[in-house]
Amino acid sequence: MDGTAAPPRRNGEPVFDAPWQGRVFGLAAGVVERRFDGDWAPFRRCLVDAIADRPERAYWDSWTAALEELVVGAGLLGRDAVARRIAD
Repeated sequence: MDGTAAPPRRNGEPVFDAPWQGRVFGLAAGVVERRFDGDWAPFRRCLVDAIADRPERAYWDSWTAALEELVVGAGLLGRDAVARRIAD
């Protein structure tokens, strides 16, 4: 991804400030690979929308919000199921 949606990088590799950020990156990669045959476009649209919706929000928080939208929008999980998993 490039532009606003591009993850922070150092030497071409994504940069994570906390372990959860790497995990949410991996979760998104798994969903994109399995559900969207590796096509990042649907996720990218969700991420651009999440960033535009709350530009002050930290990047990886927007990434997480985009992943939640993608999962719910694709019918993989309902909003309640996502909320329960976050609470756990």
